[in-house]
Amino acid sequence: MERKTILQRDWTPLILICFMGALWGVLSYLTGIGLLSPSLYNTYTRQAMAWRQGLMHLPQDVPHLELAVYEGDYYVSFPPLPSAVLWPLTFLFGMDTPDNLLVKLYAMASCLMMYRALKGAGYSRLSGGLFAFLFCFASSLLPLTMNGAVWYHAQVLGFFLMTASICFLAMDRPGLSLLCCALSVACRPFNALYLIPLFLTWRLIHRRAGLTLRDTLSHLSVGIILGLGVALLLGLYNYGRFGDPLEFGHNYLPEFSFQGGVQFSIQKVSEHANTFLWGLPLENANGEWVFKRYGYSMLLACPTLSLMLIWAVIDLIRGRMRWEKAAVLFTCILHGFFLMWHRTMGGFQLGARYAVDLIPYTFLYLLLTPEKKKIAWWEAALLISVLAFTCWGFTQVHI
Repeated sequence: MERKTILQRDWTPLILICFMGALWGVLSYLTGIGLLSPSLYNTYTRQAMAWRQGLMHLPQDVPHLELAVYEGDYYVSFPPLPSAVLWPLTFLFGMDTPDNLLVKLYAMASCLMMYRALKGAGYSRLSGGLFAFLFCFASSLLPLTMNGAVWYHAQVLGFFLMTASICFLAMDRPGLSLLCCALSVACRPFNALYLIPLFLTWRLIHRRAGLTLRDTLSHLSVGIILGLGVALLLGLYNYGRFGDPLEFGHNYLPEFSFQGGVQFSIQKVSEHANTFLWGLPLENANGEWVFKRYGYSMLLACPTLSLMLIWAVIDLIRGRMRWEKAAVLFTCILHGFFLMWHRTMGGFQLGARYAVDLIPYTFLYLLLTPEKKKIAWWEAALLISVLAFTCWGFTQVHI
């Protein structure tokens, strides 16, 4: 291959893969967490193995896992899509499916798809590569990619599917976009809120082109059918287990079903706001500054959320705020508000784990800003600083 041909070829995806591999390798070395190991919290693998036996519940209780108890049987209390991914792998690995590797592959695919979408939007290799890498890893997503535990597995897979949905939106592939969005709901139910900005983006683009609402619905028809098909399958699965198409099992966890806990409460919003909006990442414990083990401000932990707020202010000042951008911003805030209803908001964690679900909104907002074609120095500095800070924090706080 000629030298000129080599230089002209886009090696950015390979460079991104190398950076991701190096990052995971260093963190694995520092923490002792195996890159390819099965996770101790392998709920989804156990569910896939139960399916192979023709069971919708687990054969027995596993005390260290969050299992729902319904009519004397033990059920997985999370949406089922990750088990569908793991099911074929159980024929190769049995109970030792490489959960830790899978979450890395989801994150890697997310990063590469982001880069492709940004490059298609006119970003240079450097700016597109930096934005893609830092959108993914300068955030609380990074700790989730180190361990394929049940909570992390669902969240990283949901993140990948929502990222893919937005990338297919940018490619005007509504069938694949809405299918991926529906599948992400089978990992994280609140991701259904993404349908608001997705639909409005298509509708407003079509409206400016002089197309009617009927034209828009016709354009989206295949995706709508696919999405409804996923919803139907999820509803039938839930009905088969709990007699309720909307019940994934969380309401039958012991802490909520008979121990007096409440899964969602409006009173939790103000409590969580103190931690996940205003909370600092470090606290003084016996004269030593340590990382908080139950979360801190999502605006620090997932700084692309802060960037989106800054971009929105700039757009308002410069008269560039369009309705689709406003829909993205509004739905992101609404989504975050609903997440803060939850009793634990993620429990033991570094950063703001639930806020990872909001990062794709910031990616969509960026794609809807055509006048921005490169990463600013201050944006890169902020994101790189948070990446380094998160790496340090992960060596101190992890399961």
